[in-house]
Amino acid sequence: MHPTPNRLRTLRWPAALLGLSLLATGCGHGQAQAPALSPQAQARAYLDGNQPEEALKLLKELHARTPDDVNVARALTEAQVKAGRADAWAEELRQAIAKNERAVDQYMLGLTLFSRARDAGAPTVAAFERAIALSPTTAEFHYRLGVARLESEQYAAALGPLRKAVELAPERAGWKLPLAKALARTGDAAGAVEALGTVVRGNPTPSEVATARALMNQLADPFQNFPKAAEAKLEEGMRFLHEMDAPQHALIAFEEILHDYPDLAVVHALLGLAYQRLDDAGRAVDEFKQAIERAPQDGKNQLYLGELYLSRQRTDAARAAFEKAVTLNPLLELAWFRLGDLRLESRDLAPAKEAFQVVVTLTPDSAPARGKLSLVYQLEGDYAAAQRELKYVADKDPENTEFALRLGLLYTDEAQKARRPEERQKAVSEAERWLGKVLETQPDNAVASKALQVLKGQ
Repeated sequence: MHPTPNRLRTLRWPAALLGLSLLATGCGHGQAQAPALSPQAQARAYLDGNQPEEALKLLKELHARTPDDVNVARALTEAQVKAGRADAWAEELRQAIAKNERAVDQYMLGLTLFSRARDAGAPTVAAFERAIALSPTTAEFHYRLGVARLESEQYAAALGPLRKAVELAPERAGWKLPLAKALARTGDAAGAVEALGTVVRGNPTPSEVATARALMNQLADPFQNFPKAAEAKLEEGMRFLHEMDAPQHALIAFEEILHDYPDLAVVHALLGLAYQRLDDAGRAVDEFKQAIERAPQDGKNQLYLGELYLSRQRTDAARAAFEKAVTLNPLLELAWFRLGDLRLESRDLAPAKEAFQVVVTLTPDSAPARGKLSLVYQLEGDYAAAQRELKYVADKDPENTEFALRLGLLYTDEAQKARRPEERQKAVSEAERWLGKVLETQPDNAVASKALQVLKGQ
């Protein structure tokens, strides 16, 4: 926990969220290219490779064949803008609208105008509003109108179309990011946090995670309105606690602050951490509860309390605290990890999987989280998914013997349970490969040796 002197006051949304960046309506996670790309995928590759003229050739033909496809229309507009033809394209669309007004043309006009700073306000909004009037059940049109209003700082006006967009397309979890910002800007912090909770459960892209984290940090800034007169003493106490490992001295500094400002929740939380460091669990609990009483909306205080309960083997109380923590702050990956662990211990696999999936989304390179998620998949019998999680870590860290061993054991387990000979042989081959890697670096590894013996005995 550290104060943020220059707190985030405004959030700019990633280009992928606002304008013309996605060909498809799915997420933007990178995927391995297939040997033969579809025309849409090839156009996307041209756009990503900054070859808009090549993309235009494909997209014009696609748009002629599927004129109402909003994904193609959006990609076509992106290509026109990237090719430096925004003005000409806007004029072409206006002429088409004058002859025969169509919703998708108004939509493309709105996107084109949005790409130009001078037209990103009222002209863009008018085009999207007209698209909605012509096709009121197209979620994409409502979403773009909401984003346009949001960028024009018309926060209250943005709420209606953004809510309608997620109502029409509930599977688009990422769309709740601009909705969360609009809710936060109009004073509905609880609604914003709930929307962010949907985002993190919906397989967001890394840029969406970064945006969600920035907004959550703004909503849950424990140092907001902290008295300037106490800042020096706060820094002193935190230095004793975090840098010098002197919790006793930190206690003195924090208690001095509370003498003058008894209702500062963040200082009660810090005092609780200091008492916990001194192994005084009773007083630590009291301080965490005081922090929660003074700042009931701060999920971190619930996380601190849950960690303390967990260290005292009070698992039910810990679980309740962690559940409150992720409800209040869905970006707390440690609380999600603890919840996943507790649910896994009780063999409650579905919620355990969800918790670990969120952790992996928030911290993709977390080996512990991927290891736990792999175990859940294995217990569910989904060997392919379990192997995928372990290989992610093994590929990034080839020297990770633990995960190589786990892969070997996982393939061994799959081989023993395989029903068809070809499936069994494939699993045996992979098991031998990974177990062999372990034995290359650890020749005396008894677990790997025994697993190989099991395979040879089949």
